Amino acid sequence: MRHLKKGRKLNRSPSHRLALFRNMATSLLRHDRITTTDAKAKELRRWADWLVTLGKDGSLHARRRALAFVQDKAVVARLFNEIGPRFQDRNGGYTRIVKMGRRRGDAAPLSVIELIGAEAGVQTGMADGEDPVSRPAAAVEA
Repeated sequence: MRHLKKGRKLNRSPSHRLALFRNMATSLLRHDRITTTDAKAKELRRWADWLVTLGKDGSLHARRRALAFVQDKAVVARLFNEIGPRFQDRNGGYTRIVKMGRRRGDAAPLSVIELIGAEAGVQTGMADGEDPVSRPAAAVEA
């Protein structure tokens, strides 16, 4: 029985799973939105919400904890300078998961996980006047 066991194993070793979620969390914080499978998106939500909470704290200790997980100084700077203040008055629920259908090839259920507020055009890397919905969905595939 799996009582009191939280988290999904995703058929990976613990080190591979940690590396997977570190990379996915970095991509999510960099691009505000990524496409992945349902199970990975649901598990990534836990890590992303924890990182946004660190960004809201803004202390040196929180920044060092985020750097220990993300390991990209530019993304951590964005987390503490842009994303954290954006969610300052919100208590949890920083991400949204939208189901997209099935992936062609293996029919895996796909989802888009995005930070709340990403639909308002606050995504980085977008050209002026570009529609956020018209971005390629497979830009970051995990």
